Amino acid sequence: MIRLLVADDHPVVRDGLRALMSTVEGIEVVAVAGDGVQALRAVREQPVDVVLMDIAMPVMDGIEATRRLTREPSPPTVIMLTMSDDDLSLLAAVRAGARGYLLKDSGQDDVIAAVRAAARGQAVFGPGTAESLIALLHAPPRTAAPPFPQLTHREREVLDLLARGLGNQAIAQKLHLSPKTVANTISAILPRIGAHDRAHAIESARSAGLGLPDNP
Repeated sequence: MIRLLVADDHPVVRDGLRALMSTVEGIEVVAVAGDGVQALRAVREQPVDVVLMDIAMPVMDGIEATRRLTREPSPPTVIMLTMSDDDLSLLAAVRAGARGYLLKDSGQDDVIAAVRAAARGQAVFGPGTAESLIALLHAPPRTAAPPFPQLTHREREVLDLLARGLGNQAIAQKLHLSPKTVANTISAILPRIGAHDRAHAIESARSAGLGLPDNP
């Protein structure tokens, strides 16, 4: 029996996937989640083999949730099921540890087959997505996608300096901003990366490679 978690912030999509998968022999939907934090909690509460994960979710998006799930002692296999068909999202998902990437316009049989294949340890990509991934792998080297693609360039600058140990005043001086703007930016960053406080944000940023002395 494949133990499946469905993570999507849209109730109609989430309930539809749960209803569909619950009718498939050999698949049991053991939990559903409306954001990345709920998905992490569900995986820690019971065994999960495969996660169908949306990317654009509140509190913590699917990319960050996937990155954290892969660090769990018994990590499930994550398949992204998303509307995002851009190269940046695809690369971010694969780098976070996703073993599959399907678009939401995929047929029901394709989704079911993907869940079964993922449970067997296979990587699963839709036809168009597979072609994009092959093209990206054969493309000339380019600058790697930045961590936390959901953040703006300015927000990543603030998060990077925060991860280096700078306070609001020092960040404001370095970026020629007001301390109030820095404080507001940090407040906006926390929920977007799934951090519950500054310390958590610093830990997540450093794990993603920010805050290093040679980081621009």
